[in-house]
Amino acid sequence: MTTGSAVRSMWALGDYHRFAKATVWGLGPLLVKACGVTAGQRVLDVAAGTGNVAIRAAQAGATVVASDVTPEHFDAGRRAARAAGVTLEWIEGDAASLPCADAEFDVVTSCFGAMFAPDHQATANELLRVCRPGGVIGMMNFTPDGAGGDFFRLLSAYAPPPPPGALPPLLWGTEDHVRKLYGNGVSSLALTRHEYVETASSAREYFELFRDAFGPMVAIYASLREQGERAELDAAFLQFTERWNRGTGEGVQIPYEYLLVIARKQML
Repeated sequence: MTTGSAVRSMWALGDYHRFAKATVWGLGPLLVKACGVTAGQRVLDVAAGTGNVAIRAAQAGATVVASDVTPEHFDAGRRAARAAGVTLEWIEGDAASLPCADAEFDVVTSCFGAMFAPDHQATANELLRVCRPGGVIGMMNFTPDGAGGDFFRLLSAYAPPPPPGALPPLLWGTEDHVRKLYGNGVSSLALTRHEYVETASSAREYFELFRDAFGPMVAIYASLREQGERAELDAAFLQFTERWNRGTGEGVQIPYEYLLVIARKQML
């Protein structure tokens, strides 16, 4: 199995739409607003999942293409789009090698998606390439300092090693790294830190959502042959929840910090 097919298989596990609806779904409208998406624009959402951002851009009146390396997500995305009363195009595509023409889109977005592509510079170059001169690129990326960074470091202790040369996804959540990636390709670059909160009725419910629905975690559990290893990961996740929980009583409220990236592509 190639690295690309392994990544696709991993993200296809579990139930990503269920996971997204319970966690990041509320962020789609925020990114659409931050990018200034309006009717008549052409928008590409990269690593779109089941349409968290793409569906909201279509609701704003844009013509939208949703791209993801895992087309297994698309059926759920199409159902969600129909329920929202919009239509959009779904295409299979790697964030570092997008099947799109140069300068094809007015706005290019990615919410906790493109940051997971191993080659960061190739990914940034692609986001710039498919955006028209003067167009906008908008991203939401987990920072290494927040709960997202803590969570992915936890997972990395149990996951297979990344492919040779792969950079840590959390670098996309640091201002200096993003500035270097976009370099002279942008005329302006606004980088601001924000927070959203994931909730559950109990720590156990929150854990079971990740264990059963989040593809990378499903894959890790499948790879752990010993019951003791699974129990160790169970305990590590519950400790993570305890570290970050702002909730009271049984309820769970986990704040996740992210870097909002709004870049305007340089005019020719």
